[in-house]
Amino acid sequence: MSNHMAEQYSFFKGVERSFDKAAKFTRFSKGILDQIKACNSILQVKFPVRIGENIEVIEAYRVQHSHHKLPCKGGIRFSMEVNQDEVMALAALMTYKCAIVNVPFGGGKGGIKIDSKKYSAFELEKITRRYTSELVKKNFIGPGIDVPAPDYGTGSREMSWIVDTYSSLNPNDLNAQACVTGKPVSQGGVRGRTEATGLGVFFGIREACSFEEDMQKLGLTTGIVGKKVIVQGLGNVGYHAANYFQQAGAILVGLIEFDGAIYKENGLDVNLVQAHRKSSGTILNYPDAISYKSASEGLELPCDILIPAALEAVIHKDNAERIQAKIIGEAANGPLTPDADEILNKKGVLVIPDMYLNAGGVTVSYFEWLKNLSHVRYGRLEKRFSENMYAEVVGMVESMTNKKVSELERKVILRGPDEIDLVHSGLEDTMIGSYQEIRQVFKETADVEDMRTAAFICAINKIGVSYEELGIFP
Repeated sequence: MSNHMAEQYSFFKGVERSFDKAAKFTRFSKGILDQIKACNSILQVKFPVRIGENIEVIEAYRVQHSHHKLPCKGGIRFSMEVNQDEVMALAALMTYKCAIVNVPFGGGKGGIKIDSKKYSAFELEKITRRYTSELVKKNFIGPGIDVPAPDYGTGSREMSWIVDTYSSLNPNDLNAQACVTGKPVSQGGVRGRTEATGLGVFFGIREACSFEEDMQKLGLTTGIVGKKVIVQGLGNVGYHAANYFQQAGAILVGLIEFDGAIYKENGLDVNLVQAHRKSSGTILNYPDAISYKSASEGLELPCDILIPAALEAVIHKDNAERIQAKIIGEAANGPLTPDADEILNKKGVLVIPDMYLNAGGVTVSYFEWLKNLSHVRYGRLEKRFSENMYAEVVGMVESMTNKKVSELERKVILRGPDEIDLVHSGLEDTMIGSYQEIRQVFKETADVEDMRTAAFICAINKIGVSYEELGIFP
């Protein structure tokens, strides 16, 4: 087994280790716990695609981890690192993630073992469409069966190829658009999907910082304003998270990319750093900031909140002791190894777990799926009604007080909700409610030492009850 395979294998084992740690605190029998842990369906396919003059055999997977709720939900990644172990681990995390944020899906995950940089757009389209037809053939895709989404190496373009292929193979399916999420808005996508995960990270950490009792233990004040934040990874998730923290009054002291880190005690502007990166090809040598050639060194710099938003296992047993952050928000999947987890918990660091914190993407995917099934845009029915009602209220207030509301105030007060307002509001409510559930389990369950275990307990309890009520254990 190659080193990388061994690493991926331990990532799956790490998920199981966290599950077993939490399962002890639940009331379910071994049989039900084994059923929750097991991958229900695993599809491995190899199919031929003509690339230039040659035929290439492409290896691909789709794993449906849990059928306690349908459809299954999870991204499709294009990467040379794709293997069955990794896809199984990520599908399992999706099951628990959906349960934690009360999204009624089972977990799934897919992957195609290719280096997408080596193919033209036309070739990638051929591969994606052929993969979709394999999923259709084996009944591994459909609005009520299994609904993929973008992941590493894929985006809205690939999702539009999938929905088009699925629709052409199922011409009588009225809900065909709901077979995949993360689509372009013109193809039935939802506004707010791009920034959803980063915004969810912001809402989750903001909620964690709102409890005075918890912040006092860390020696911090409540709220986001003035908190020193370091973000690792300026991809879609990291960039949006950094931007929302900046707008909320946090001080962005550090940014980390694969080629190094920059640190500035009185604050960086993420948009100016992005502009510098675009012109110079790196975040290093940003004016007035200290540059570090080693990306891992950036994780160990002083801050209140550290947000790893890039790779798996960046904080491990060898560097966990040196981490100075008081709060770690896991925006990436599995950025802490189980060993690092234990070290940081002993140090009293608040680790907000990935399977809750980065659930913004699947939450907004759920809204997109509902939009596709209802065939109506969010806000279309209520926007004008709300604006007319607000106008009447303002009119009454003006006539009672004999004072006129200014034009600016009128504009703010009379605005009815657009799709993006409703999506952001639904995401905010989900992240706040779910954090409070996890925190309650953490507070009320004796001997639970960390939020990750509490999150797993929440997930296991909900899935276990589903299995009991399905009556599949006579």
